[in-house]
Order: sequence, then C-alpha cells, then structure tokens
Amino acid sequence: MKAWRHQIHQHPELGFEEFSTSRLVAAQLREWGYEVHTGIAITGVVGILRWGDEPGLRLGLRADMDALPIQEATGLPWASQVDGKMHACGHDGHTAILLGVAETMARRQREQGLSGSGTLTLIFQPAEELGGGGGAQRMLEEGLFERFPCDALFALHNFPGVPVGKLCFREGAFMASSDTARLTFVGKGGHGALPQLSRDPTLPAAATVLALQSIVGRNVDPSLVSVISVGRMQAGTSANVIPNTAELELTIRTLDPGVRDTLERRIRTLARSQAEAFDCQCNIDYQRGYPVLMNDPAMTRLAVETAREQFGNDHVEAPTAPLTGSEDCAYFLEQVPGCYFLVGNGDNGHQAGARLGPCSLHNPHYDFNDDCMETAATFLVKLISRYFDQSVQP
Repeated sequence: MKAWRHQIHQHPELGFEEFSTSRLVAAQLREWGYEVHTGIAITGVVGILRWGDEPGLRLGLRADMDALPIQEATGLPWASQVDGKMHACGHDGHTAILLGVAETMARRQREQGLSGSGTLTLIFQPAEELGGGGGAQRMLEEGLFERFPCDALFALHNFPGVPVGKLCFREGAFMASSDTARLTFVGKGGHGALPQLSRDPTLPAAATVLALQSIVGRNVDPSLVSVISVGRMQAGTSANVIPNTAELELTIRTLDPGVRDTLERRIRTLARSQAEAFDCQCNIDYQRGYPVLMNDPAMTRLAVETAREQFGNDHVEAPTAPLTGSEDCAYFLEQVPGCYFLVGNGDNGHQAGARLGPCSLHNPHYDFNDDCMETAATFLVKLISRYFDQSVQP
C-alpha cells in the first residue's frame, strides 16, 4: 500500500483529470481478477468481485482519488513532482487503502474461497474536491447504482489531530451541507468627494457582513450547528471613486436539511433589505453544493461493533463530534444506506527530519500518514466479512 500511495502522491491529478491514477487502479484490479469498468464520470473506476451461486448481498466501498491545486512544501522524497498540485487531503492514501482491501479479498477468494454468495463493489471516485458538480454526482448521473447495485456502502477519510489509526463514527448527520452565495450590491458610482451624487454599494455590503451573523444567532436553534462565513469582499479600484458595485461571497454550512432552507431564505431577505435601506439593489447567485452527509444507524452500529471487537474501545470514538466540512459521498449515502467514518492521521509529525508539523488538511505541509493504512485496510476487510455474515439489513 505504501508504494502505491507514494506513487500516486508523486503524480497528483485534479478532479476529472485522474487518468494516471485510474490507470494504476484499473491495472491492479485486473491483475487480481476483478471485473473492471472504467470511464465512469470520465476517470472513475469500478471493480467488481463476485462469489457464490446466488446474487447475495451487495456491498460497496468508496475511495476518492483527486488532488488539490496547492504547491507542496513538505520536502519529502515522495513529494509531488507536479508544480502547483499536491495530495493535501490524503486521497492518495484512501485510494491505496482500497487497493489493499481489493488485493486481500481477491487473494482470499483465490486461496480459500469466500463463504456464501455476495458482490463486492469497489468505487474509485474522481473529483471530490470540486465542491459542486463533482465526481459523486456525475457517477450517479451516469447510472452508478443502476449498473452496480449496492445494498450498503462504507467510506472513510483520514483526519489530522486524531491519534494514528483511531476510528471515529457517528450515526445520523455527520458532515455539513455546503452552499455558496454571491451577493452583488448595485448602486451608482461617482466621485468620492461628492457622495451625495452617488448611491454607495459598499454601505449595504458592509452592513450585510455584520447582519448575516444574526441569522445563526437568532433564526436557528442553538443546538443545531450552522455557519455563515464571508470569504470574499470586493469593491472599487481607487480610493477616490465610489464604485458601482460591491460583492460578497459566502460559504453556508449546516447539519440540518431544514435549517439549510432557513439559511437561504434569511440570507436572501436580509441582503435585499439591506440594499433597499441604502437605495441600492442586490443580485443574488445562490448555489447549493453538497448535502448533509447522513450515516445510516444500523450500518454505523455494525461498523462500531466491528471496530471495537477488532481494536478495543480505546481505539474507537463513537459518537464522535459532527464536522462542518462537506463531502460528496453524501450523494451516495442519499441513495444507499451506509457509514462514512474517520481514521486518525496523527499530528503530522510522523516524518522525522521533514518540514512537517501539526497542520490541517489542505495545507502545503500536510502528508498522509502511512502508519494508519494497515489499521484502515484490516478494519475494512473485517467489516466486509461481518457485513456478509450478519443479518442486519438496512
């Protein structure tokens, strides 16, 4: 697994450009005897392993493959060889883990056979990082689960700051929905020394930045996690010119689908009312991104029980806290009951002598911790066995 991970890390590819990565994945799966399907959502790969005479249960496992447009700064021997691109979210590790699981399951079938009947579907997904219109949506649009039906699905993500190999689970809402909004306030530009002849759009824009925080504080149940953040403000080109327009760009997160609707409604109302108060207009471009990621209770309990049985209570955190990050695996879990969980990546200080230290995902100094791969892969193999042996049906 380590060799695959380092190879993928050295050759990072952005969303829908994972041609080299998908070729590596497909070649390995074919070598192990999987039925391989390529070109799904451009670069997606699906590997199928069947056994027994009856259809049996159908289990899916998913890994994402894409990198990020970040210049790597780790100085590691396997650092990115592509300028301006790196695996700063650990998708290289996720892909390598799923390849390790694939090899183990194929070897077991070849050497000792797998009991009963079943179908294992391995989904190598492109373009998770796009934030909207990404790989999961496109795979579904191209008939992923119609072509490769699954009764349940499991997926993982590494998480810095959690001890290496610790597994974290949560039933229900686990990761937030992710929406964006561009608010364009339109006034009337003019000379900065003659403001009475203009309609200054920076005033409603500034007022809106402050007023937005009242939405979470006064329109949302305090027990429901929600975030509205202004990530970009843009207005004007010169100190003595009142601009025609002022723009705000927001990210909007919540763990509750109902609150998601409330946030959109209140943002629209508040922005337009602020614009009207300053004799301006507001044009709103509101885009819904990934939905809330919901873990199926039965599948999550199965995963937790398997992890505790295999590693003990000290290596399992359940329930773990929900996250305001977003993940397009949520689209898969809207279609198929399953569980998305975390595996600890440590404090990022695992490479002695390297320019690493505590940092988060999407950081130029981040590196996936190879030491967590064995835990993740052996757990997934055990989970596969438990799933096909157990009687819990989603």
